[in-house]
Amino acid sequence: MKLLRVGPAGAERPALLEEDGTLRDLSAVISDIDGAFLGDQAALAYVRAAAGARVLTELDGRGLRTGPPLARPGKIVCVGLNYRSHVREIGARMPMEPVLFLKAPDTVTGPEDTVLVPRGSTRTDWEAELAVVIGRTLRHARSEEEGLAAVAGYTVANDVSERAFQLERGGQWDKGKNCETFNPLGPWLVTADEVPDPQALRIRTWVNGRLMQDGSTADQIFPVGQLVAYISRFMTLYPGDVINTGTPAGVALGRPDPKPYLRAGDLVEIEIDGLGRQRQRLKDA
Repeated sequence: MKLLRVGPAGAERPALLEEDGTLRDLSAVISDIDGAFLGDQAALAYVRAAAGARVLTELDGRGLRTGPPLARPGKIVCVGLNYRSHVREIGARMPMEPVLFLKAPDTVTGPEDTVLVPRGSTRTDWEAELAVVIGRTLRHARSEEEGLAAVAGYTVANDVSERAFQLERGGQWDKGKNCETFNPLGPWLVTADEVPDPQALRIRTWVNGRLMQDGSTADQIFPVGQLVAYISRFMTLYPGDVINTGTPAGVALGRPDPKPYLRAGDLVEIEIDGLGRQRQRLKDA
């Protein structure tokens, strides 16, 4: 299923996107697409049954804003340096274990919402990422298979980063990762049963129409199942938690000088096979 949330910010309603593009209202069936819903297998089955019977109201999607596909995300665990191509482009060493950091849930915005260039920013950068949404509580997983079994679905993320804040302002990454609007998410949450191989997805980014990233999740150093299992050994994962799994080569940081960092007015578009496309215009905060 392709699950999404539509409507004004803070007042989105849950919806389902059918293969023919029909948008159906889920608000009479569930209260929202959140951790409680994703962790309830009976609720998921009920939505599937309602969709199969076509008893849901059709929505007119024209003019409707698409919000983030997940309401009230829990923690957002991000993985740095997880594509071989990206590690090479910035001249870093291949990590022996996943590099983890956290993003605050309040960085999450809709897939077409405005991204704000922070005050004092000189190096705002894009990072197209496969985002994993957790659907069951997981502690100390013992295998990749156990990690994958905890995944409710997948979506598109832009791990927007301010590189000067990240790398030059104290030696830790949080300052450059947690600025307002720095985690556009969506457009849809595609349930895990419709993504047979998360390591076979093409991921691309365009900036002002120019193709900047063109990679594949096959290039990940630590694949999805391994990442989920690994993270669960350091922190408990709950339904509604999100894992941003890293970015391929092609970010501004890895390009020759002068590096094309983002400015107000720029347009960023990100697409992952089967998971949809997001589009953000930049504006000064």
